[in-house]
Amino acid sequence: MEKLEKVEEYKALAAEFLHFGYEHTVNIFSALAILVAGFILAGWVARIVRRRLSNVKRFDNALIPVIAQIVRYAVLVFTLILVLAEFGIQTTSIIAVLGAAGLAIGLALQGTLQNVAAGFMLLFIRPFTTGDFIETAAGSGTVDEIGLFMTRMRTAQGVFVAVPNSKIWSDSIINYSRLPTRRIDLVFGISYEDDIDKARTLILNLAEKDDRVLDDPAPVINVTNLGDSSVDLQLRAWTKRQDYWQARWDLIREVKYSLDKAGISIPYPHVQMVSS
Repeated sequence: MEKLEKVEEYKALAAEFLHFGYEHTVNIFSALAILVAGFILAGWVARIVRRRLSNVKRFDNALIPVIAQIVRYAVLVFTLILVLAEFGIQTTSIIAVLGAAGLAIGLALQGTLQNVAAGFMLLFIRPFTTGDFIETAAGSGTVDEIGLFMTRMRTAQGVFVAVPNSKIWSDSIINYSRLPTRRIDLVFGISYEDDIDKARTLILNLAEKDDRVLDDPAPVINVTNLGDSSVDLQLRAWTKRQDYWQARWDLIREVKYSLDKAGISIPYPHVQMVSS
């Protein structure tokens, strides 16, 4: 008897399910069509927003991907509301459900929401923008995109790095591309027996003759340390940001050649073996 009762229950449940399916077949197919169309429309609208905003000359490129993502999610939310409306759910009920779901998701995704908040702060405060070379606690590289959740960068070695926005925002940010000029600091050690003034004049002349070294502020060189085996001379020279590295490398090479030619030695540690 119990088995027969269970069979009858299953039959009744199946019949009720089929009846529901017959009644809501149109709604189900309509909801699926709206869902598919909504996903396609969301991607299409996001691409159009990206394309249109990229053609606006005065518009900040860093904001384009963020606005495109916001528009895409807005279309998806609207699509979800239309899908639920197909099954007769009232708008007030939909809003209540979305509010409750948003609260639950917010509690579950606190770290993700922190990244979103940090992304908005990065876009609002603007410590860097796309194309800048920055250094953070999470790494360094050239910024390609500031997204809602993470910032995408390329390292000097050409490696792609995606860093959560919260990690960047929560620590100090060094932006090497913000200011137009940078200072080159180079230290050259000479022997105690060498002429300090001669070495200073030689190094300073090399810096002044370099077209990439700025006249204002003018390059300076001074004795900064009396080491164990050398007298240290520090050169400070300002260049344009884009000339920094090449000027630095060239100055190091030219100073070495010039000191050798002038008979001024650059001391280095010696290891003396003592036999017993």
